[in-house]
Amino acid sequence: MRSPHLIDSKLIDAIRILHGGPDRGYHGWSHPLALLKLHAEVIDRLHDPLAVEGAILLHDAIYEPRAADNESRSAALAAQMLKDAMPEASLARAVRLIEATARHEIPAGLPSDEAADMAMFLDMDLSILAAPEEIFDAYEAGVRHEYREIPEASFRAGRTRILQGFLARPSLYLSDWGRERFETAARHNLMRSIARLGQEAAS
Repeated sequence: MRSPHLIDSKLIDAIRILHGGPDRGYHGWSHPLALLKLHAEVIDRLHDPLAVEGAILLHDAIYEPRAADNESRSAALAAQMLKDAMPEASLARAVRLIEATARHEIPAGLPSDEAADMAMFLDMDLSILAAPEEIFDAYEAGVRHEYREIPEASFRAGRTRILQGFLARPSLYLSDWGRERFETAARHNLMRSIARLGQEAAS
């Protein structure tokens, strides 16, 4: 039976191991698995689905919550691990996709086809914000686990600022597909989470 993935299953198994460990809450292997399902749904819309799959698999390969260079380190690791798994041009795109998760913005000057793929990839990465309430709440609990060393009051204040920053954007999602698929549910979840954080702070 043919694998549903474009990248070799043995390499995927090696990448999966990188996503283990007790320090990970949300950013474990379940996150790229969820994105791979979305990738399968939109694969016919992507200009370089191999590059996007590589970015999905490795964009959080290195994840240390208090580090500022997770994205660049993950991109460098992807360049190494994927060098024999795809053409050079696709590899370069995969690296740029991963680097873009640092700011969740599309850099100026990209070719239109690459920019379109990047918009969809970044929208996939934020798809959790639009999950059903119980899944979104589990995501929030996972984030708290990853920042468990931060005192409760400091975490609530910081998390509230982050979620309010998302809400302040004209749109959370960059592609027409992402806006249609996720925008309304994501804003509902963000407002619900901000309200809960405020209630916890007041109690």
